[in-house]
Amino acid sequence: MSEQLQRTLHSLLQQNSGLLKGIQHGIEKEGLRVDTTGRVSQREHPRGLGKALTHSRITTDYSEALLEFITPVFSDIDQALHYLEELHRFSFEQLDSELIWAASMPPSLNGPEDIPIAEYGSSNIGRLKHIYRVGLEHRYGRVMQSIAGIHYNFSLPAEFWPHYQAVKGDSGTSLQDLRSNAYFALIRNFRRFSWLLIYLFGASPALSRSFVEGDSQGLLSHGEQTLYGPHATSLRMSDLGYSNQAQSQLNICYNTLDNYAKTLAQAITTPYPPYQQIGVRVDGEYRQLNTNLLQIENEYYSDIRPKRVTHSGEKPLQALNARGVEYVEVRSLDINPFLPVGLDAEQARFLDCFLVYCLLLESGEIDDSECARIKENHARVVRRGRQPGLELQLVEGKRSLSEWGLSLLDALLPVAEELDRAEHRACHTKAVIAQREKLLDPEATPSGQVLQELQRENLSYDEFALKKSLQHRERLREQALSAVCRQELDRLTARSQADQAALEAAAQPPFDEFLRNYLQS
Repeated sequence: MSEQLQRTLHSLLQQNSGLLKGIQHGIEKEGLRVDTTGRVSQREHPRGLGKALTHSRITTDYSEALLEFITPVFSDIDQALHYLEELHRFSFEQLDSELIWAASMPPSLNGPEDIPIAEYGSSNIGRLKHIYRVGLEHRYGRVMQSIAGIHYNFSLPAEFWPHYQAVKGDSGTSLQDLRSNAYFALIRNFRRFSWLLIYLFGASPALSRSFVEGDSQGLLSHGEQTLYGPHATSLRMSDLGYSNQAQSQLNICYNTLDNYAKTLAQAITTPYPPYQQIGVRVDGEYRQLNTNLLQIENEYYSDIRPKRVTHSGEKPLQALNARGVEYVEVRSLDINPFLPVGLDAEQARFLDCFLVYCLLLESGEIDDSECARIKENHARVVRRGRQPGLELQLVEGKRSLSEWGLSLLDALLPVAEELDRAEHRACHTKAVIAQREKLLDPEATPSGQVLQELQRENLSYDEFALKKSLQHRERLREQALSAVCRQELDRLTARSQADQAALEAAAQPPFDEFLRNYLQS
């Protein structure tokens, strides 16, 4: 641990030993609905799950088949994970015989038409959400949008910030600006070290051959239907997954909220010639919301985002500019196919240690050369992370992944100890120590375990993921959905149906006018 971080941590806890208690967590987890053969569901969003447009806990992402579960905010990670399990149990009751795919990369596809685009009804906002997804299809293709992941939302409690301000000796900065600056410092350090999370928790080293058109993209064959990277950790986070050439020119390195907001705002208003060729409305049908580099700010693919809860009718950037950063959303997490809901408490507690470390550690601005090193390290780890002797780039030169990773674990331990002290248990320390084995033995990583099972049992990627999907459904069904949660989710389901019906019954301007006003606001 650096001397600076040690001093900051010591000074904070001298003021209040419970400052790190009450970290806020929220989890968003995606999962494709599939039938019992592993084919992506072609059915509409189940009626028993309510309306995806207006349900606060169960919605859809890109595809009508791509469920998204959203937990409330909890200070206890065990409660957050239990709620996520309950969302799965409730959903399985409504899915008839369908399953929730247990992995990030989709099953075999006969073509893009296998991925139905999500529908949100006839209201103007419902049409906008659908057309936005049509735009994603025209820009990037449907196949990329079928990938699933986990988003981990993290924030420090309100009581933390006045003490942090006192330790920083920054009384001249408003608490709102100080908090935003601190979260951007966290984000910069996250980007410097997030390769470690991809190595430790990446779980997508293989995929269906149908996901890759033509060229195998440097991957090897395992049977007729499966491609894999022998040392890959997360193909989901590679150039095969969430990446595109158009957005690479944005070069957002998160030095300030003002720069971040201005860069995204510019991208939302700057026409992009290849998208102009697609057109907006062709033969009376919308192909996208506009021809700009980004249709809306959510189109920007990043492994972490600064976030702020929005008011009704407010856009994310407007909320950030008005009230600053409220929390960060970690978006680089694969679904772990060995776990019933894709992650567990040990991983979540490690993430808490990692994110607190990133916030408290000194975090200088990222220049162009460091931005390039960060991207190169990321590219190496997603494709070759388990390669023996793999080296990553630092400003001082090269360093082996295992050596650097072990030193980061050592630096995280004092943070873990303080988190444990606040909660009066040793779970965070155990979570950090448990990761050492993965750095000493790459085959202990989730990605290593996936490939071992594929090869040991001679399974295709589809067979492996379908097997896990069935196992997880049965495992979750072993415990009944609690009466309290059932009552809450029944209420939310009924309310979502009423809310959407009210939206569609209300007087609305013509959609063209609505869209024009929305984009100009």
